[in-house]
Amino acid sequence: MVDLKVLMVEKEDCDAGTVQQLRSALVADRNQVKILRDAADTLKKRLTTVQPDAAKRLHLKLGISLFFLGHGYEAMQHLAQADGALAAFYHGRLKAASGKHEDALDSFEKAEKSGYNLGQVNLQRAGVYREMAKHDKSRELLEKHKDLASHSAEYHYQNGRLLLDQGLTLKAVEAFETAVKHDPSHAGTLFQLARLNDIAGNDEDAIVFYERCRQQPPVQAGTLTNLGILYEDQGRYEKAYECFRQVQVSQPNDEKARLLARDAQASLTMVLAADGTAASVVPSHIFEVSIFDFELSVRARNCLKRLNLKTLGDLTRVTEDQLLNNKNFGETSLDEVKKILDAKSLRLGQSLEAGGEGGSYRPPMELTEAEQIKLAAPTSDLQLSVRARKCMNRLALGSIGELVSKSADELLEARNFGITSLNEVREKLRERGLALRGE
Repeated sequence: MVDLKVLMVEKEDCDAGTVQQLRSALVADRNQVKILRDAADTLKKRLTTVQPDAAKRLHLKLGISLFFLGHGYEAMQHLAQADGALAAFYHGRLKAASGKHEDALDSFEKAEKSGYNLGQVNLQRAGVYREMAKHDKSRELLEKHKDLASHSAEYHYQNGRLLLDQGLTLKAVEAFETAVKHDPSHAGTLFQLARLNDIAGNDEDAIVFYERCRQQPPVQAGTLTNLGILYEDQGRYEKAYECFRQVQVSQPNDEKARLLARDAQASLTMVLAADGTAASVVPSHIFEVSIFDFELSVRARNCLKRLNLKTLGDLTRVTEDQLLNNKNFGETSLDEVKKILDAKSLRLGQSLEAGGEGGSYRPPMELTEAEQIKLAAPTSDLQLSVRARKCMNRLALGSIGELVSKSADELLEARNFGITSLNEVREKLRERGLALRGE
């Protein structure tokens, strides 16, 4: 096993061979990340005492180390103060990843003039031109290096991305599959295959590809975030928290990562008290159980459907009086409902008491015709993110009317529905002049 501290601190040179050894060591043993972090700290200390010429070499080593640790912004600062083809090439990659396309092209020009492999430089240029929507230039560069198709995963990756941008998804998948045949560890390709499976709803395949991508340094925040969300959707909260926490460690100022990690951690122990003093603890998933999974009379079943009450959680958000004030819902139906809730250690009005909200629930029959038309639109019209859409489907909220009948606390009771999704929903509703119940 390569000693990364010796490789990055003690050895004089840092070249493409050094980078390959560094990457291989990190893939072989994830514990090497800590050693690389220690090496980076040592390099930072040495920078304070060395002469300018030696400082440039240290800036290169430190920039490369930080690149593989996932600290892109800091890596760019050091690579900008280093000389040579390797520094220019990786500086270009980081600029491209941060959306600084013209600056990235300048860096790749420097890398080429300094002697970096022209084929590798042009493949990166092709990616930058694609991001700039200059597809003709991207395709021209790929055509120029068609000889790389026999062995280069990067060539097929860039070709696949270009095909994907042009709407040729099936051909893009073929290109990505060819890329992983040439290099099973190509991170960009693994991420694209994971993302495409994720979009298609093939969660298990997506997780496999994201996990493979996760093993390839530097691990990107997008990989960890998407993987964490998939784990949350499957109720694997410990795995989800591990992913979000890893993003937090590498990007401590990432507010989204902090919220996701908090939501995942809360899901591990999420409970709801029956009232302010009771110690009754109920697993959060119980609130999502369908009412109609239980044996009910035809009358009770029809009344609950008419009131748009679908889950046990819905029943905890209405009072006895609200139910009895509706046509055909009598004492017999009420007793049926109370027995079901009692069996699960729940009761009517429980969530209203816990959340401190009044009885603002309005059955659909009480809405005006204009309100019904406005609220009948499907929740898909809100154009929510993939995660929020999955939450809508899980909660069986097919229409905007069903959504606005819920309070913020009610949504947060649902598995995987965290603060990030809640704020997104609030904003989309605000654009339509609507709000969640109680807001």
